[in-house]
Amino acid sequence: MKQLIALAIIYFCRCLPIKKNKLFMFSYYGSNYGCNPKYITEYLVTHYPKGRFDVVWAFNDPNSKHLPTPIRKVKTMSFRYFYELCTAKVVITNYRTTELFVKRKNQYYIQTWHSSLRLKQIEKDAEDVLPDSYVQMARKDSMKCDLLLSGCKYSTNIFKRSFWFDGEIFEQGIPRNDMLIQHKSDDMGEIKRKLNIPKDKKILLYAPTFRKHNNLEVYDLDWTQLLNRLKNKFGSEWVILVKLHPHLISKSSQLINGNQHVKDVTSYEDIQELLFTADVLISDYSSLMFDFSITKRPCFLYVPDIHEYTKQDRKLYFDITDLPFISATSNSDLFDKIGNFHNRNYQDNLAKFLNRVGSYEEGRASEHLLKRIEAVCFNDKRSEMYEAV
Repeated sequence: MKQLIALAIIYFCRCLPIKKNKLFMFSYYGSNYGCNPKYITEYLVTHYPKGRFDVVWAFNDPNSKHLPTPIRKVKTMSFRYFYELCTAKVVITNYRTTELFVKRKNQYYIQTWHSSLRLKQIEKDAEDVLPDSYVQMARKDSMKCDLLLSGCKYSTNIFKRSFWFDGEIFEQGIPRNDMLIQHKSDDMGEIKRKLNIPKDKKILLYAPTFRKHNNLEVYDLDWTQLLNRLKNKFGSEWVILVKLHPHLISKSSQLINGNQHVKDVTSYEDIQELLFTADVLISDYSSLMFDFSITKRPCFLYVPDIHEYTKQDRKLYFDITDLPFISATSNSDLFDKIGNFHNRNYQDNLAKFLNRVGSYEEGRASEHLLKRIEAVCFNDKRSEMYEAV
């Protein structure tokens, strides 16, 4: 019944004119203010005059979000939500849209996706392990898409093969990675302040992906030994931040075990800020490793279940040993490899890998994309603010 009501509202709103400068954005179905849509918004607010664009963000809980002015907020699935969605010229998201986005003829849909490159196979390449309902949704979403963002040549090739999309791929990098290149030292201090971490502390970010059965046993790092090994190798005092996949937010505190030097940041919305602040990353099969590579800082992969994962969860685009990141299959193996870390070798391997995948990341992805959006919104033959249906 709710879906029928929503569709009735949609078809009513489709009779209203499209506002040519309106951008409608949401991230992970309205759950957070983050990822590529956030950084497109932040660039727009900083570099464009007020009133140039009317930006609307959709959230499941708008009251819990603090956005820069003059960005407007709307609650997902409300009447206002469908009105704003149906009358926006440009729709931007980082995930698949459902059938409740009925794209209009004169709308422009930008799919930013949510990684610059990935290790786990996606979409058509992983069709045999994805739910059929998701596959059907993904196919329909690709038919609506006008522009798909790519962070590197390797990603472009994946998209061409697996995304059910034969339209334009925008090869200018990923907006959320701009901050990892054009960073400011003051930004790091501000993020540490929000995390209640002293400026002189070094940070290890542990950010693994989820498993099919939400099993926590594979996240069995020995925090005390890890802290000691980091201090011995890199000096200073360390804090460990644990950022699990949102699927595990209800269980994440179980991993801390009362260690005062380990913080659960699973509920922290912006993973890019955590990557930007981290001195070292430990992950596993998450695409975050590729974003973090931009910083040139050490990244280790803790993969005790590598054989089971590739058989039961997802196949991988790369052999784990072909990556520039240092992999380990046990705590002792990880500690040995941290102790034997050689930065020059790591930097050489990283540079070769980024050259091999053909990275487009130059820190100007938002700038390039906003120029395209301007062209879509304003550079046509008509100068009126509103566009007839």
